[in-house]
Amino acid sequence: MAKFNPGEFLRQVRSEASKVVWPTWRETSTTAIFVGIMMVVLAVFFLGVDSLFGWIVRQLLSLAA
Repeated sequence: MAKFNPGEFLRQVRSEASKVVWPTWRETSTTAIFVGIMMVVLAVFFLGVDSLFGWIVRQLLSLAA
């Protein structure tokens, strides 16, 4: 097993961190808006599916009673 060298580790971390390309403010805000819109669309979709299945179950239970 190789020896752990903190100095070499920090140099490698610094080297890898310098390769990171951060998104611009415009890219970040566009992505956040898209995520918000998709969240609302999916929430409405799952509300509709849940309501439909709830109605179907109520109809089936009313037949059994």
